[in-house]
Amino acid sequence: MNRVPWRHSLVTRLLATSVLIAIAAIGATAWLATRTATRAISQEQGRSLTDDKGVYDMLVAYAAGHPDWSEAPALIRERAAKLSRRITLMTEDRQVLIDSGTGPSLAAARPSAVVDPLNLDLGLTGGTERIDPRAVGPYLLPAAERAGLRAYATRTMSCLEDMGAAGRVVETPSGRPSVELTVPDTSGALARCAGVLDEEVTATEKKALNILGRMTGACLGGVEGGTVVVSPRFTAYVLSWKQSADRVAEPVVPGFKVAEAGTTARIRSCLEKSRRTQLQPYVAPPALLFVTDPDTGTDETTFTLSEENTVRIVTVTGAVLFATIVVTVLAGRRLVRPLRALTEAADRQAPVVISGRDEIAHLARALQASAEQRRAMVNDVAHELRTPLTNIRSWLEAAQDDLAPTDAQLVDLLHEESVQLQHLIDDLSDLAAVDAGTLRVHPEPIRVRDVIEQVTDAHRGTASVRLETSVDGDPVVRADPVRLRQVVGNLVSNAIRYTPPGGTVTVAASRSTITVRDTGIGIGADDLPRVFDRFWRADESRSRATGGSGLGLAITRKLVEAHGGTIDVASVPGEGTVFTVRLSG
Repeated sequence: MNRVPWRHSLVTRLLATSVLIAIAAIGATAWLATRTATRAISQEQGRSLTDDKGVYDMLVAYAAGHPDWSEAPALIRERAAKLSRRITLMTEDRQVLIDSGTGPSLAAARPSAVVDPLNLDLGLTGGTERIDPRAVGPYLLPAAERAGLRAYATRTMSCLEDMGAAGRVVETPSGRPSVELTVPDTSGALARCAGVLDEEVTATEKKALNILGRMTGACLGGVEGGTVVVSPRFTAYVLSWKQSADRVAEPVVPGFKVAEAGTTARIRSCLEKSRRTQLQPYVAPPALLFVTDPDTGTDETTFTLSEENTVRIVTVTGAVLFATIVVTVLAGRRLVRPLRALTEAADRQAPVVISGRDEIAHLARALQASAEQRRAMVNDVAHELRTPLTNIRSWLEAAQDDLAPTDAQLVDLLHEESVQLQHLIDDLSDLAAVDAGTLRVHPEPIRVRDVIEQVTDAHRGTASVRLETSVDGDPVVRADPVRLRQVVGNLVSNAIRYTPPGGTVTVAASRSTITVRDTGIGIGADDLPRVFDRFWRADESRSRATGGSGLGLAITRKLVEAHGGTIDVASVPGEGTVFTVRLSG
């Protein structure tokens, strides 16, 4: 059988189809899993971060307005129950202040954040100011002062309206109002209108700001010839004594001796440090914040698929499955189309046009060839049976009509025809047994020399050629004695049939190899592959009487294969033919 090129192979096509389907399914599933997992993780991480930030903001707000943590436990437990998380506060030396529930020890755990309104975590707040504006301490204004400042804020709003700008009044945590624009300020209206409000300092603020100015000055190491003034917006200025007396809120111009007190960055650093010192008695002390899982004690983000993500997975998975089924069905229909056509052709007993080059096409061609061989075999069998039966009938009818004498010669003719008919039926029976798998051999140790001598002795009486034997030593093989004699006998009969009178047929043996060589007409190179085909004869012009039934070599090959051996043929036209049988041992 000719091997199918890999590019036309059905295996290659099935593999390519399977790989494409697998790639599509895996790619879609991986994309879906990645998208869903990424989205779910992002959502849960965002929710976890939001929860942590919410807890942090809540505790910072509390700490900014309370001098200690004594009133925080109820607040923390309520938030922990809402989030299904464990919230723990510890001092900086890892002493537990508040714990919303029991769980694994957090002595060596990494805190989620440090709650300190005077030193904010900018990563959580997203701002730029380290001191929480809700930590007002001594700057908290009484109601009367708030009312007075609101009057200034009202005048500021009127000024903005007169200049065509729009704004709103926002009250800061200390109670001091502030004006914010609600539209872009292209004309600098806010700077001109809010000056009075920004410069107005209440008694409460003045007292606290003076203390803050002195503390800032002390931090700077003193300011010779001037003083530090802090505005309500916590902007520090170094003023000369004259400027301080006149309350002119402008920085010292270069050239004044007081300007040598330090750079702006140093003043800002000292101001922030002094503010922390001033506000420290009014806020809760710093605390380590832990937001963890109640069971594991870790702050790792966990997530479960939401209903939306579950629906998305089911939908995409269903789409992938549907696409896979459609592609598989289409590919399968295309692949089995030749088989369906072949089946229909077999049912109609009609030939089918085969155009493919894969295994199915080869199978179809082989089946068609087999069908043709089967039809040819039936015709050959009918022909082979018809000839002896016709002869027998003809002679019997002639005897009935007294056209032929019923003597010994007629009996011999009828006997010869019946023997030939029996020989053909026996050959067909052997082939049927081989095809059905019911041919059985019973191997046993036998001497090859005995088999060869029995066969050659049986043929010497009727052969018109010289029979010779050549056995190397005394080889013994395991074989069925009857079937091995049948193999050698068929080969010898075939060699005698195709060897002219006076020729030589030599049967040789060496170990487990038997050869039958003749000096006959030989077989052409084109015919050698057909030697073992059923009902094939080297000379198509030969009759049944001289050419045999055409089944002997086919049966011989099957018998050799049943013994686990092989049979080969080599021939040169006009010189002779050699059949070589190799048994397994």
